[in-house]
Amino acid sequence: MSTATAPAPTRRAARPDGSGVNFLRILRSEWIKVTTVPSTVILLATTLVVMVGIAALVAWSWATTAQMLSDDPAMGPAMGVGSGMDLQALVYDTPASGVLFGQLLIAALAVVLVASEYSTGMIRSTMVAVPTRTPALLAKGIITALIAFVIGVVGAFASFLISQPLLAPENLDFGLDAPWVLPSIINTGTLLAAIAVMGVATGSLLRSTAGGVVTIIGVLFVLPVIVQLISGLADWIPDAARFLPSSAGTQLVATSISDGALNQLEGGLVLGGWAVLLLIAAVVVNKVRDV
Repeated sequence: MSTATAPAPTRRAARPDGSGVNFLRILRSEWIKVTTVPSTVILLATTLVVMVGIAALVAWSWATTAQMLSDDPAMGPAMGVGSGMDLQALVYDTPASGVLFGQLLIAALAVVLVASEYSTGMIRSTMVAVPTRTPALLAKGIITALIAFVIGVVGAFASFLISQPLLAPENLDFGLDAPWVLPSIINTGTLLAAIAVMGVATGSLLRSTAGGVVTIIGVLFVLPVIVQLISGLADWIPDAARFLPSSAGTQLVATSISDGALNQLEGGLVLGGWAVLLLIAAVVVNKVRDV
């Protein structure tokens, strides 16, 4: 009596003719997944529009403030503008002023792109095509980060362009050669890319769309508020707060640095560290946990 023996599972590998699975094809697959979903495209377009709209409102606000101070300099304290405050230096932050809203949408989108595959069961097809799992997760992170970077840079540059006519009547307009303006525009994309990686990692770790979105938003927006409320309890709390993702991201796009604050490079390294640590954790958990 003979016993049938099932063949051992084999790993899908690239064939000699290059028609098998490889990392470039995984990247292309993830790109198609992201760019062919109408809701994702609409959300990204909305992110751009709102980022530019917020920058326009900020520019209009600075121009209005300058006009009112010109008419009545004594109104400065009532408007929260000190006598020694340089409005021209403050307006340099305008191109990146919409990045807070950008973080919210990009973080939520990154979580949804990963966690929704688990909720719908599509992740099984992904893991059948890429049994080693890690390349698929890394591809998701790279594609999402790349899209977020482009959205950030385009949004900040468009914000720069639209803010100049609003600032010009009060002689507050500026060029790309103004101190730290161009790095701030580029780093707006870097900031959103890091947030996108954090969102992908969070979605993979929690495998829940609602739980992932609440968690990433809590870390980025709620945790800083809580830390600020308890900052008076101990001297070390304000120092530690500088290393929160939100604080580091703010410094990454800042055009001026306050005393004791992280500079742009330090802010970028801290934010990048958060993204890398979360991604490493997601890779480890993804390899040992069942789909």
